[in-house]
Amino acid sequence: MNTSTVPRMAELHAPPSWRTVDFISDLHLSDDAPDTFTAWRHYLESTPADAVFILGDLFEVWVGDDAVSDTAVSAAALLPNARFEDRCARVLGQAASRMALYFMHGNRDFLVGQRLMDLCHTTLLSDPTVLVFEGQRWLLSHGDALCLGDVDYLRFRRQVRSPDWQSAFLAKPLAERQAIARGLRQQSEARKQSGADYADVDADAARQWLQAAKARTLIHGHTHKPALHDLGQGFVRVVLSDWDAEAPVLRTEVLRLRSNGLMRIHLLSPVASTLHP
Repeated sequence: MNTSTVPRMAELHAPPSWRTVDFISDLHLSDDAPDTFTAWRHYLESTPADAVFILGDLFEVWVGDDAVSDTAVSAAALLPNARFEDRCARVLGQAASRMALYFMHGNRDFLVGQRLMDLCHTTLLSDPTVLVFEGQRWLLSHGDALCLGDVDYLRFRRQVRSPDWQSAFLAKPLAERQAIARGLRQQSEARKQSGADYADVDADAARQWLQAAKARTLIHGHTHKPALHDLGQGFVRVVLSDWDAEAPVLRTEVLRLRSNGLMRIHLLSPVASTLHP
């Protein structure tokens, strides 16, 4: 049974100067995936977008903003052995000097805080947020809160999103937090290797959100199943691809919005596919 409640909808109006908006999610950046990091860096250096929206799970794990040094973005050059978190912050900060950057929490990086956003000149978005662009309304979400069938995860989500839990966790030493995160990653990997099914977005809940947002299209990540889904009643949802430049079949895809509609851009391939206006 659908037991969803419709959350408050934040709203962002694109400036008239914007012509191109990109959406990405689920890059799961980590020091163990250097090719994906490099693909992401090259993308941010070359995209023609006026704004890039990162809709969650940019990082495989994030245990607190204190993992980043104060000078990661502002220093003339990073040390050759700079921490992975510092390198990520620097890429974000440099990109933000050329375009507007927006970040939304995912299920892996919900501990990204205002300190990192300020260091990188990136705007933290509420989930969900309505983007008003070229006279149309687009509903943006990471997507995990709509996977109502994943009862265990939603219980975990409520726990770790609570201020009390986060305060207690962030009070632990950085090394301890990193060890806990490694354990959670191993559990997650074991579940994936077991072939366990993951719940998909609940269609009724998605329609309710869209009705409340006065939007026709929901754009989200989380499920790693890129597709265009017809929800009926004139509503659709567009699922973003995850990224993996280490895989035999590369996945480095961007969803691009212009005045003539949405298009999937395959960064390491000349292929592009139009979705709908």
